Amino acid sequence: MILFNEFKREYEAIRTEIDAALRRVLDSGWYILGKEGEAFERKFADYLGVRHCVGVANGTEAIALALRGMDIGPGDEVITTDMTAFATVTGIVQAGATPVVVDIRPEDGLLDERLIEAQITPRTKCIVPVHLYGQSCDMDAILRIARAHGLKVMEDCAQAAGTTYRDRKAGGWGDCAAYSFYPTKNLGAYGDGGAITTNDDATAERLRSLRNYGQTVRYHHDYEGINSRLDEMQAAILRVKLRHLDTWNVRRRTIAARYRAGLTAVECLTEHTYGLPNYHLFVVRAKDRTALSERLAREGVGTLIHYPVPIRRQGAYHGPCKDMPRTPTDDFADAILSLPMYPTLTDEEVDTVIRAVNHA
Repeated sequence: MILFNEFKREYEAIRTEIDAALRRVLDSGWYILGKEGEAFERKFADYLGVRHCVGVANGTEAIALALRGMDIGPGDEVITTDMTAFATVTGIVQAGATPVVVDIRPEDGLLDERLIEAQITPRTKCIVPVHLYGQSCDMDAILRIARAHGLKVMEDCAQAAGTTYRDRKAGGWGDCAAYSFYPTKNLGAYGDGGAITTNDDATAERLRSLRNYGQTVRYHHDYEGINSRLDEMQAAILRVKLRHLDTWNVRRRTIAARYRAGLTAVECLTEHTYGLPNYHLFVVRAKDRTALSERLAREGVGTLIHYPVPIRRQGAYHGPCKDMPRTPTDDFADAILSLPMYPTLTDEEVDTVIRAVNHA
């Protein structure tokens, strides 16, 4: 059986480091907003090449707080993609803003920046590009549009830890970036966790307050904040895993290259030359996705779909609206299938998946 995700192998490979990190936290007797979190924030900011990192409880609240940190909220519109985890939209709504989705480019599943300007209104305040499946959006094009219209840019990097665009890491291009450390991520905690990065000192200061009940000084609340803090246990785990992230991402790219060279019965998504993807997921398009996934399951190969329902077709997004015309995002969502992709996959397992797909 080749599982879609396999967490135990990773833990076994770094067990000594993880156990020592957890023991360090337990010995300290300090579990919230302590030295581990501060150290991880510094290390992650340095890794990304940004000035500030603010740890929070999860990736969804990272999106919501990042927007609030930039004074985006009720009455404001935020443009994002129709193909993403619903958490992207949840974060926008939690900030009080209104999400406005645009279609994707079918060759890669990324937001089609050519469609953004048609959706800009006087209420538009921000663009949220999602670096889907670990490949960066075309940030030069998106930033040109944002600057021309006076808009903020908040990168959704939930799937893009270690991804690059041009000569820098994703997450260092916009005004803010939001990260998720959900266990399935390339940089995943052993529970929930998230972070916001920014180069703006004032925004970072406000975010540190917003995540902690809006406090600026203990028991003095200058903002209507929330409780969203990255705990010391998860921060210690992430400090360990950050040391391995680049090596793991290299392995993911090697696996992706093996898939690309061997798969003949499905269509791989376009890989752009403007940066290095981290291959959080390896997604293909199939003529009969259901038949393929069922066949692979019978042969012991786990698969998932990321994501089967576009945002604009989710009941929570469109309400009672029906009979919407089909879009490129619909066609994409109906064809995609995610194959196993994690650093501890062996070459033999990858070849087994390839054979199973090609002979399905």
